[in-house]
Amino acid sequence: MDTFSLLFYIFASVLVFAGFRVITAKSPVSAALHLVLAFFSASCVWMLLQAEFLSIALVLVYVGAVMVLFLFVVMMLDINIDSIRQGFWKHFPLAGAIGAVIAVEMAFVLTRGFDLPLAKPFPPDVAKVPNTKALGIELYSHYLFPVQIAAVILLVAIIAAIALTLRKRKDSLAQKVGEQVRVKKADRLRVVKVAPVVEAPAASDAATNANGGQA
Repeated sequence: MDTFSLLFYIFASVLVFAGFRVITAKSPVSAALHLVLAFFSASCVWMLLQAEFLSIALVLVYVGAVMVLFLFVVMMLDINIDSIRQGFWKHFPLAGAIGAVIAVEMAFVLTRGFDLPLAKPFPPDVAKVPNTKALGIELYSHYLFPVQIAAVILLVAIIAAIALTLRKRKDSLAQKVGEQVRVKKADRLRVVKVAPVVEAPAASDAATNANGGQA
């Protein structure tokens, strides 16, 4: 076994172990830390496959930004694990069935979509450029429409997440378009007549006026 294969098996084993601990850890902080380890191991595997751009992007974006945010949120929320685990076995059959369907779909895609003997090599003009530029050429020339669809889906997901988060908060401010359209002048402006009030002069001011303004 050469050094390349040895490093691959080491990082792959760490990746599988970290992924298993993510879903079995009792503490959310421990699960998040194991997810960081899983991302780092996957980054090392991509580095062995000479996919430097994906490896560095995984470390900078997910490990350096997303997971740090996850850790801050988990530690600030102080999640009650016991309340979350209530009703676990009640929903386990449905969750297990959905997981089995997802596993079958992933197996179908992996077995049919990564046929190495039928894989086409890069064109000569693309094979000579760095993999970052080659990835950009492939994405924005042959897969431009799927990239745009993915961007729209992510935008819709962000808007939906913000709307669902703010909808149940009491201190959130939201516009009700229907009520704004049906508004009338009387709802916005009300004229109130206030009777004039004349205050009586104080005793010191009255004495001063009686003496002709002399102190």
